[in-house]
Amino acid sequence: MYLTDKIARMQQVALERPKPCVEPAPSVAAMPIYQMPFWPEETRGVPNALLRSALFSATTKSTRRYVDRELLHAQGDMRIRYSGPGLGQGDLDVWETVLHLARSHTQSFEIRTTSYQLLKLQSKADAGTNRKALHSCIVRLKASAVEIEHGPYSYVGSLIDEAFRDMTTNEYVIRLNPRPWGLFVHGSFTRVDWEVRRSLSGKPLAQWLHGYFSSHAKPFPISIETLLRLSGSNDQSVHSGVQNVRRALDALARSSNEHAQLFSYTIQNKTVYVVRQPTKAQRKHLGNRSLRSRKEQQAIP
Repeated sequence: MYLTDKIARMQQVALERPKPCVEPAPSVAAMPIYQMPFWPEETRGVPNALLRSALFSATTKSTRRYVDRELLHAQGDMRIRYSGPGLGQGDLDVWETVLHLARSHTQSFEIRTTSYQLLKLQSKADAGTNRKALHSCIVRLKASAVEIEHGPYSYVGSLIDEAFRDMTTNEYVIRLNPRPWGLFVHGSFTRVDWEVRRSLSGKPLAQWLHGYFSSHAKPFPISIETLLRLSGSNDQSVHSGVQNVRRALDALARSSNEHAQLFSYTIQNKTVYVVRQPTKAQRKHLGNRSLRSRKEQQAIP
């Protein structure tokens, strides 16, 4: 057998030899990128994890402070650490508006808009003071670093990836990172009624409570102390804390009922009991949960 034939035969044997099965290492880059769901014009979609935490706090602008990897108070099994300037309910208004525009982008998380459109969607006048405040909010959302830990995964990123602004036309190009939108998977985000939220403008605790209770189809009793902690309140007085929560709940109940959104509450032993009208999606969720519970009970021998 010629040398060339021997080499060809050896190469053929090597190709036919079974190769060991090696499992590829899991890649962070392979984590799924979710498409943001679509919600009606009269609502704003927000992940429940953020509505049930102190990320967008109920504090006023005068109490804003910079933090470094601060572990925020949050409900449930999701841990949220935050670095950057403190964020309030005004910042949440802007972020909700950006998400509202992004929900219609099926292929891209790049939004082209104007300060006029962003302010109009917030029911604000396109005035110089409002444009300046809007830009400051966008800068804070870009400067934010949110670390979300859920199960074996964690995500670190800004609420806005980057933003470009044409100073002469006030046009914006805003980019979002699509990776964290697994927070929007079915059942883990809330369609917040925008008219009720807008009517509570200037009342940050009432706005926070509106988002928090909206994220629960059937709110469970919760202590005033826990509500103040989750909202990021810096109220050090027990007495004033109770009074502030009561006033905020009064404003929320009044606004909700004016907009045909059933909402009532009672306070017993510093614990808040809320009755509210769940949304259509939440009623469906409650029905599915009840059906699963009945099936599980029937399966028990």
